[in-house]
Amino acid sequence: MSPSAGVTRSTLRQQIADALRDEVLAGRLPPGREFTVKQIAEQYGVSATPVREALFDLSAQGLLASDQHRGFQVREFTVADYRAMAEARALVVEGLFRDPAERVAVRPEGLASIRRRAAEAVRAAKGGDLDVLIGYDLRFWRELGQFVLNPYIADFLTRLRVQAWVFAVHRLRRDGMDENVLWFGHEELVEAIARGDREQVHAEMRSYYGHALAWADRLEAREAEGNAEANAIGNAEGSADGPPGPGSAIPPESPGHCA
Repeated sequence: MSPSAGVTRSTLRQQIADALRDEVLAGRLPPGREFTVKQIAEQYGVSATPVREALFDLSAQGLLASDQHRGFQVREFTVADYRAMAEARALVVEGLFRDPAERVAVRPEGLASIRRRAAEAVRAAKGGDLDVLIGYDLRFWRELGQFVLNPYIADFLTRLRVQAWVFAVHRLRRDGMDENVLWFGHEELVEAIARGDREQVHAEMRSYYGHALAWADRLEAREAEGNAEANAIGNAEGSADGPPGPGSAIPPESPGHCA
């Protein structure tokens, strides 16, 4: 294979991965949706190899689950998963800023762009534009991650944020979004980082974590209520369809009825 062919395939692999990630983040590929390499290759009109590589890339990022016999499916994250994501992000960021001189290098020339991302993310959140919000929010965190000196930590934080949005997007489209669901602290966080104010960074991350936990609590309460209602309906239907008890009247048309 020529070098140019390798570059082309690598680029195509990335383009397919980006396109599918966007479909998942937009909620057009909902959790549990199954598909095969062949289906995606036919959809995009490309060969199977770059598609297979792109799907394995997304699986490695935790967005897809793969099965040898059934192909791939969009991963379904639970409320417990979301709790763990929020906790991990908060712990890692707070750890970075316990001794930022060794772990974080804030570049003043990069702050202007991050401030714009923060302002646009908050504006989209308050305006209820979920697609715009997700795009700016991910860019905000990705650009902040460039200040982290350890690239593995930066990559970990970016992946967690993408996974959190995969969990959230279909729930937000179903239930709507407001300040009780969305976190609007982007601008406060970036200004605290710009000042090197460790205490304020910790306070903003605690705010983010607390906000995420509060939403998780409400989701769990709603799920518990839904399960209780479903069980009650199931029990009522079971009682209605079950055999008559000892004190039940036998209908006149029943073969066991004696005149």
